[in-house]
Amino acid sequence: METSELIAKVRKIEIKTRGLSSNIFAGQYHTAFKGRGMAFSEVREYQYGDEPRDIDWNVTARMNKPYSKVFEEERELTVMLMVDVSDSLNFGTQVMMKREMVTEIAATLAFAAIENNDKVGLVFFSDRIEKFIPPKKGRKHILYLIRELLNYEPESKSTDITVPLEFLTGAVKKRCTAFLLSDFIDQHDYKNALSIANRKHDVVAIRVYDRRMQDLPDVGLMKLTDAETGQEMYVDTSSSRVREAHRKWFDENTARIQDCLTRSSVDSVSVRTDQDYVKALMGLFAKRN
Repeated sequence: METSELIAKVRKIEIKTRGLSSNIFAGQYHTAFKGRGMAFSEVREYQYGDEPRDIDWNVTARMNKPYSKVFEEERELTVMLMVDVSDSLNFGTQVMMKREMVTEIAATLAFAAIENNDKVGLVFFSDRIEKFIPPKKGRKHILYLIRELLNYEPESKSTDITVPLEFLTGAVKKRCTAFLLSDFIDQHDYKNALSIANRKHDVVAIRVYDRRMQDLPDVGLMKLTDAETGQEMYVDTSSSRVREAHRKWFDENTARIQDCLTRSSVDSVSVRTDQDYVKALMGLFAKRN
C-alpha cells in the first residue's frame, strides 16, 4: 500500500473508531473491563451514591450502621489484541471484508482502552506468531497499531488458534484482558489452550463471519476456493439439498465453536460483515456488567 494511501486509511479509521469509543462506549468499556482491575483498599461509612453491591455486610453488622468497601483501580491495566491474519479473513461478499471489520473492531477497542489510560499490545497470528507489538499507551502508539493492522502481510496462510493462546499464557506475565479476533476457521483443537489462557487472563472472543459462509446464494455452478489451502471445488448452488447441507455445516460448526467458548468460560460475540459491530460490542459489554 502506498504511503499516502495508508495515511489516508489510518486517518479515516481513526476518525470513525475514535468517535465510537468516545461517544458510544463512554463508561461501558470502563464498567465491563476496567472493573476487573479493581483492588480492595479499605472500608468507610456508607455515603450517598455508593453502590449497594459495595456494602460490607460483615462490618455493617458489627457497627450497626452501613459501611462500604472502597476500591482503587490498579494503576496499569493491559489490553492485548490477538488478531487473526490468515488468508480466510480476506473474504467478504457484503459491506466489507472480514479483515476490514476485524481492523475496525480492533481499532475501536484500542481507542477505548487508551481513553481509560490502559496499555494496548497487539499479536498477529496465523498458524504461527506473525508479529508481537508490546503494550504501550498513547495515541501515537494506537496509530502505529492501526497502520500495522491495515498494512501487515502475513507469512503463512493457515490458522492455528492454539498458537496465540499459548503465547499469551507464556509471554504476558501480568493478568490482562485479551481480545481474540478471528473467524475461527480452524481445524485444530484449541479448547485446552483456551481454558488455560482464560484462567490466567481475561480472554474475550470476537468472531467475524460473512453471510455467504452461512447461506449459499442460488446462482448455479460455483467454484469455491479454500483461501488457506488453495483447494478448489465446484458446487451446484441451484440444488436446495446442497444449500441446506451447507447451512447445516455452518450451524453445526457455529455450535461447536460456541460450546468450546462456553466450556472455557470465555465471553464471546459473533458479528456478520453486513451487521453493525457497534451493536454487537455493546451487547458484549452489557453481558459483562
